[in-house]
This record gives sequence, C-alpha cells and structure tokens, in this order.
Amino acid sequence: MTERNVLGGELEPCGTEPMTGFFRDGCCSTGPEDLGSHTICAVVTAEFLAHQRTIGNDLTTPVPVYAFPGLQPGDRWCVTAANWVRAYGAGAAAPVVLASTNEAVLGIVPLEALQEHAVDVPADPGSLDW
Repeated sequence: MTERNVLGGELEPCGTEPMTGFFRDGCCSTGPEDLGSHTICAVVTAEFLAHQRTIGNDLTTPVPVYAFPGLQPGDRWCVTAANWVRAYGAGAAAPVVLASTNEAVLGIVPLEALQEHAVDVPADPGSLDW
C-alpha cells in the first residue's frame, strides 16, 4: 500500500543528501517499529537545531552506528512528530514540506499547525537564507 502525504497525495521523497527517513529510504515512511513517528519532512533551521539540542535531541552530531550524518541548516530531515510539536510550542518550529510529510502524523499534529509552517523548497535548499 502506498503511503499518503498530509495533502492526500502520494508521499513524496523528503531528502537523500543526507539520506533521511526512519528506514533511511529518503521518505518519511512509517510503520509499527517507528515509535517516534518520524513523519514530518522538515527543512531544519539553526533555530530548530538549537531548540532540539536544548531538549536533549542533538541533531548536529554525527552518529555513524545509526547512519546519522549530523544535520546543518537547510537539510531536509524526517523529524519526530513529538519533537516538532515541542519546537512549535516554543516558537522554533522548522519549515515543513507538506507533500513529503506522512499523513500518519495527523493523529498527533493538526494539519493547520503544519500548514502554518509549510514551505516550498527548491532542489538546492542550501540557497535559502536561514
């Protein structure tokens, strides 16, 4: 069965450089083993990364055993719903690529919150001013 995005369409890839996704397949796919719900395709900002570090979620330090390269502002990454919501509540939510955000997140995060931070990202997100 094809997973759907929050807009009702087919789930589009989130990012491959670095390779993201709970299953490291470039998509915010999910399943029963994804207890953190890595379903939001975020374009991480310096503010978001700093917030994540304050809550104990260091996204900048590489962890090779999990094939995690460490993130830089502008990277696309499938983040957990709970941590995105925490950042949202603190005013530090990362922009969201709706077409690449799994509809499974809607049981945790309201669509309106995601839409409030929706962004269209060019093929080279490094060109954005963060």
